[in-house]
Amino acid sequence: MNQFDLTGKIALVTGASYGIGYAIASGYAKAGATIVFNDINQALVDKGLAAYAAEGIKAHGYVADVTNEDQINAMVAQIEKKIGVIDILVNNAGIIKRIPMVEMTAAEFRQVIDIDLNGPFIVSKAVIPSMIKKGAGKIINICSMMSELGRETVSAYAAAKGGLKMLTRNIASEYGGYNIQCNGLGPGYIETPQTEPIRVPGHPFNEFIIAKTPAARWGTTEDLVGPAVFLASNASDFVNGHVLYVDGGILAYIGKQPE
Repeated sequence: MNQFDLTGKIALVTGASYGIGYAIASGYAKAGATIVFNDINQALVDKGLAAYAAEGIKAHGYVADVTNEDQINAMVAQIEKKIGVIDILVNNAGIIKRIPMVEMTAAEFRQVIDIDLNGPFIVSKAVIPSMIKKGAGKIINICSMMSELGRETVSAYAAAKGGLKMLTRNIASEYGGYNIQCNGLGPGYIETPQTEPIRVPGHPFNEFIIAKTPAARWGTTEDLVGPAVFLASNASDFVNGHVLYVDGGILAYIGKQPE
């Protein structure tokens, strides 16, 4: 028996038209899962469907806003009717606003909290009842090193991701008895289109990240796939309320001594 086999499983990955969510969903498809994803508008959903199709993956895409409870409930009901009960949920959709705290408006702060923390609450709440009936389920929240550390200009994001770590633990505590495992996946600094401008050799931030990472490199989206498959598979059936950081060792490292 292959404990990492996801054949027959239905996985919903939010915001998975591109980036980390897309990489995780593609990895799940290669492990045998049926992929369902959502995004905020039809253009992004179409972009995702085309990308999956180019890899030979038959994905199902829906337009839904993770902060809109009615839209999410309707989407989950439609998925259950047309495809089946969701076995794996990855709460990936999120945003970051890099603004000094004293310059950030309360509305901007609330927007980040709404998408990055209320969104996972809303989507998890929508899928848990059917997981309870089925007697099994996996929920994976995409956390962050900012679930553990602070940094300049990311007060809202750090607050949301810290809250998401505790939501992860609470879902595990409240629903573990129904054979539902809820864990977090905490990416380090990952090579994505968004980070490309600051990954140029010689750029101060690029040098900072490499110096702070024992692995001495940025992570790739592929680095996240194995851990994500583990947390979605039978191999993690007794792992609950844990955040698995895939950060090249940053959180374990105090940094180099100045010369």
